Amino acid sequence: MPTQIDVVLPCLDEAAALPGVLAALPPGYRAIVVDNGSRDGSPEVAARHGARVVHEPRRGYGAAVHAGVEAAATELVCVLDADGSFDPGELPALVAPVAAGVADLAVGRRRPVRAGVWPWHARAGTALVAALLRHRGVPLRDLSPIRVARRDALLGLGVTDRAFGYPLELLIRAAAAGWRIHERDVAYAPRAAGTRSKVSGSVRGTLRATRDFAAVLRSVDGAR
Repeated sequence: MPTQIDVVLPCLDEAAALPGVLAALPPGYRAIVVDNGSRDGSPEVAARHGARVVHEPRRGYGAAVHAGVEAAATELVCVLDADGSFDPGELPALVAPVAAGVADLAVGRRRPVRAGVWPWHARAGTALVAALLRHRGVPLRDLSPIRVARRDALLGLGVTDRAFGYPLELLIRAAAAGWRIHERDVAYAPRAAGTRSKVSGSVRGTLRATRDFAAVLRSVDGAR
């Protein structure tokens, strides 16, 4: 098992969640908080709690994740939402199969800790996209924003989406490249108080993400 692993946390107005998330990182897991234009002091909060802060001016989930992966310096890299909905303590279990060489990509399948954590519109949208992935031979049940892969291999996939479609394009490209993908259940909890989801927090956000997913699918189909 590597002694140090960088953890990329894409961040947009997550100041209320960052102290708890950063404090919960296991020993040897180093935070790279990629600020995507926060107005609530998130970069300053992250720096005070020991994180390396990277500024990504281009808005978009994919832009923030890509910038963080580029900034990472360890062989393995994790990606984790900065909103407090995931327990960083689950990362070692996802790292293990990649570090052992039995998986190329490990992802979490969200399992809500109680009713109402995952709004119906977000869950329905995810289920639809996951079904389309399985139809394409990608055996997953979720598009979870918690995952682990080798940094150089991840960059080598050439993912181009810089919006919400990033994880979908990543999975499609990984499957096409013959990657062994391991999916593991992870607890999915409410976001930290004082933060708001850019996707599942509203029907509008879910529709925006679905639009980005559709654009990725059209792009992939057009490239065939």
